[in-house]
Amino acid sequence: MLSTTNSIKIVSSFPELVNSDFKGEINAINWQRDLDGDFEEIVAKLELNGNITEVYIEDLENLVLSENGHVAREIILNDLRLLTDFGASPSLNLIKNYERDNESDSISTDVYSYHVDCSPIATSTFLCTYYGASSDILPNEQAIQKILIPEIREKLEKLHNGKEQDFEAFLKENYFDLHYQPKPNAHPINLGSGNLWRLSVDHPDQEVPPCVHRAPIENDEYRLLLIC
Repeated sequence: MLSTTNSIKIVSSFPELVNSDFKGEINAINWQRDLDGDFEEIVAKLELNGNITEVYIEDLENLVLSENGHVAREIILNDLRLLTDFGASPSLNLIKNYERDNESDSISTDVYSYHVDCSPIATSTFLCTYYGASSDILPNEQAIQKILIPEIREKLEKLHNGKEQDFEAFLKENYFDLHYQPKPNAHPINLGSGNLWRLSVDHPDQEVPPCVHRAPIENDEYRLLLIC
């Protein structure tokens, strides 16, 4: 059973997912699903080019699948249609791993670091892991912005090595302000497989804090991830 906090709202349909408001402490909405179908078969039959390969509708349609594989494909295609009709631009990715920063973990800005998404317009992040390791989120009260941690801020000031009045702009330009560190005794919430999530992002009209999340460290299995 998926762990929940006051920051998560559980819904049972796509219309509820897209029409529910982020409000109060709620900055993550979960269309909780137990999906049928063989998603592993789809992953096994897709071709990975590099560490991340975008999978297009025609790629899915060209796969020769078993009955259970066909069920899984129809679920993915339907999710893509629902999000596209809603006005989003979903992408289906087969992932071995993402690129990692060379910097120390304390100032990392890759997707394995807890972070929030930022947009100049009112939007949300949608994601669903069909197969493989899935992402984690953190309740905002269990995370602290990395740039507020004295030892990390000191490292960043040395990295900046510029005028003091330009430091805040430097943090934003390099996305350091979007990254967070778990507080002691924080309890990450795993998003699970098959669930379609909508996460709040940082934009001028958003009334709730953006949702703090991170990509998982991959295991030996590829991930099949829908995101937009």
